[in-house]
Amino acid sequence: MPLDPQVRAMRDAKERDGVAPLYTMTLDAARAADLASIRAAGGTPEKVHEVTEHWLDGPGGKLPLRVYRPSADPGLPVLMYFFGGGWVLGTIDTADGIARNLANAAGCIVAVPGYRLAPEHPFPAAVEDCWAATEWVVRNAAALGADPERVAVGGDSAGGNLAAALTLMAAEAGGPSLVGQLLVYPNTDQTADDDSMRENDDPYLFNHHSVAWYRSHYFPDADDAYNPLASPLLAESLAGLPPALVITAEYDPLRDQGERYAARLAHDGVPVAVTRYEGMIHGFFAMSGTLEAGRVALAQAAKQLRIWFFD
Repeated sequence: MPLDPQVRAMRDAKERDGVAPLYTMTLDAARAADLASIRAAGGTPEKVHEVTEHWLDGPGGKLPLRVYRPSADPGLPVLMYFFGGGWVLGTIDTADGIARNLANAAGCIVAVPGYRLAPEHPFPAAVEDCWAATEWVVRNAAALGADPERVAVGGDSAGGNLAAALTLMAAEAGGPSLVGQLLVYPNTDQTADDDSMRENDDPYLFNHHSVAWYRSHYFPDADDAYNPLASPLLAESLAGLPPALVITAEYDPLRDQGERYAARLAHDGVPVAVTRYEGMIHGFFAMSGTLEAGRVALAQAAKQLRIWFFD
């Protein structure tokens, strides 16, 4: 189908205003513009019962962690949510709107760690930091009022990549036991050159030039792209991983690799649901203040989380 009318209006406004693609900017400018755009499209942040800030020891130094609570109830399940931004852009604030929405709608704690960004800290720094944060939350579950037996991982774009990588790490390490993985238009194959990658080249939308720009920063050693923690689709086996919800967007260069990952999970015996949002673009999950489909996708994610946590 054609671009959703709400997306078309956003895209045309960028062209009218001469908005430069992020990949043409300096790193500092791109980081600021990315966060500003997400805040503008995300709408008014929801109130939650409590937000607390923590610092933990990571592989490369202190890491921030923000914890969102929907209520004072003890023993709440936890979603470890990893923000997107191509491992180059993004902060905890990038996922603030998503975290608040999912905490309230799914009735769970949402823990969002900061992680080191490329090119200053290339692969596998982000994966290592997210793993350290997940271990810390599980280890400190009692103090956080969380249930260490009900932990899921999730993220959008690069955050989806990190969530998928963590399921592989947890399987290899023998824990923590994860009850689900929420993968929103995830990067799953850094070598991908498929139809959706080639077709999406609109300079006013996330496109294959964006993907190449992010990859060049995160993978200065091209061979790292073949590591399963970078490209989970290339893992020898996905058997035994936690159940998954994979959300993709029609007009997204990452669409095909996300859907191939869902198919591979199913082939390897992992329960998986996959939904393609027609007419949508990469990033729509964070645009619930502007796009109706963003609100629908958040509700779908929350419903799935409740099933993993409470059924």
